[in-house]
Amino acid sequence: MAPVSELNPPARLLLGPGPSPVHPRVLRAMSTPLLGHLDPDFLGIMNDVQAQLREAFGTKNPFTIAISGTGSAGMEAALVNLLEPGDTAIVCVAGVFGSRMADIVGRCGAKLVKLETPWGQVTDLARIEEALKTSGPVKVVAVVHAETSTGAQQPMEGLGKLCHKHGALLVVDTVTSLGGVPVEVDAWEADGVYSGTQKCLSCPPGLAPLTFSPRALDVIKARKTKCLSWYLDCSMIADYWADGKRAYHHTAPITMVYAIREALRIVLEEGLPARFARHRRHSAALMAGLATLGCAPQAQEGHRLPSLNCIQVPAGVEEAPIRKKILLENGIEIGGGLGPLAGKVWRIGLMGYGSSQENVLAVLAALEQQLQKAGRPVKLGAAGAAALTSYAAAG
Repeated sequence: MAPVSELNPPARLLLGPGPSPVHPRVLRAMSTPLLGHLDPDFLGIMNDVQAQLREAFGTKNPFTIAISGTGSAGMEAALVNLLEPGDTAIVCVAGVFGSRMADIVGRCGAKLVKLETPWGQVTDLARIEEALKTSGPVKVVAVVHAETSTGAQQPMEGLGKLCHKHGALLVVDTVTSLGGVPVEVDAWEADGVYSGTQKCLSCPPGLAPLTFSPRALDVIKARKTKCLSWYLDCSMIADYWADGKRAYHHTAPITMVYAIREALRIVLEEGLPARFARHRRHSAALMAGLATLGCAPQAQEGHRLPSLNCIQVPAGVEEAPIRKKILLENGIEIGGGLGPLAGKVWRIGLMGYGSSQENVLAVLAALEQQLQKAGRPVKLGAAGAAALTSYAAAG
């Protein structure tokens, strides 16, 4: 067998749909010596994480933890703990991650009511209300707040109240929104909300923040059947995170808990309103520059994510070769389209630490360069100039 070489990955600027650039302070925290997962000092660190997550989520929920696994583990944990065979769940599907929710509902043995919306659009509240009225007793309504595959942001106002009026719980995916756009769990009256560390929190992938309302916990406690997943069974995981109990369930990823603690410190030091404004400012500048290149936004007007900018590739351009050259020649990663958007869009993430003027100008310059090489009539510098004009107008 050939000897394994030293680890020496190329330097990349990660401006795709995730992971995002990790803050240097988070990397330093990850080099901290390990503690045992039941060490009193580590349990204190877990308490810090819970308090920080409550502030970031906008909730007072006692059950607010970090699941060991990526954002997809958070998705699965939220659904497999709340659903039992025979339950009915409404899932709003307007992209890849709504489709994944729908798949998990089926695996739980629940009855799926799928509300499909064209990719890039959001689901109208009236459609959800009609489904609640006509689908019999509904246990869960599941929506994606920030659809990473389309760059669309689902409105949340009034949805939790509507669900509770019909006796349903509201589950929300905030993987690409937590720490980048407002997430208000209690104000939304949401019952199960999950996220991931590798997007706007500027932390490596590996943990899934998850919060359950007291209403959701009552449902979990009243289950007639065991949770489909032992590893993600929150009735057991709760006792590990609960101060005063700390019952062993599985060995926590110690280094990742260090990482999310530092990442959340950075988020809260900046302040949530200032952080949200920063994401909006840099997204606006990016979109101004992209417009000069003939790139139109994919997401519905008025519902575009500032953290994930999904844009239509200019007519006549093959997107994959341009994206590959930007990676190999400019050292910048951007994403392509998924599902029906494959070959039609680019997805540019400006998330957390990666949301900066320097990165906006870098990716615009790379796109200009590679489009010009591909024979497009591009004026070098025009996109950057448009972005700078946007910054000047924003003050």
